[in-house]
Amino acid sequence: MSDTTLRARFSADLKTAMKGGDKERVALLRMIGAKLKETDIAARPKGIEQVGEDEVVSMLRGMAKSRAESATIYREGGRPELAEKEEAEIAIIRDYLPPEMDDAALKAAIEGLIAETGASSMKDMGKVMAALKEKFGASLDLGRANGQVKALLSA
Repeated sequence: MSDTTLRARFSADLKTAMKGGDKERVALLRMIGAKLKETDIAARPKGIEQVGEDEVVSMLRGMAKSRAESATIYREGGRPELAEKEEAEIAIIRDYLPPEMDDAALKAAIEGLIAETGASSMKDMGKVMAALKEKFGASLDLGRANGQVKALLSA
């Protein structure tokens, strides 16, 4: 899926949601559009007019993560209706994310890259994470991978 395809999907889905009267989806898609413009603007000093797909996916993962944290806080604070709203937004955001690797595939990929890079201790963690990011890019949740890399290098 190319970056223009994601941008086109946001636009097409926004029009569909507006025609269908889906106020929550319209609000979230507008928020995604605003965040995307913000991300594009932040990249301009680097000479980049529009960020690539990896950056868009990373932005979406960040939005989902912040909503998950908010949902947890709302649940702990006895506000389940607000937590449910955040979780509904997470579900919409996930529609735009590439499918994530399952735990077994992630572990196998990490083990392969540890062997490939010759990593043997926690000092080599950066090397392994860089190789993971280069090889899997947007389809990898680096936060999830981080924990597994630590566990495998500590063992």
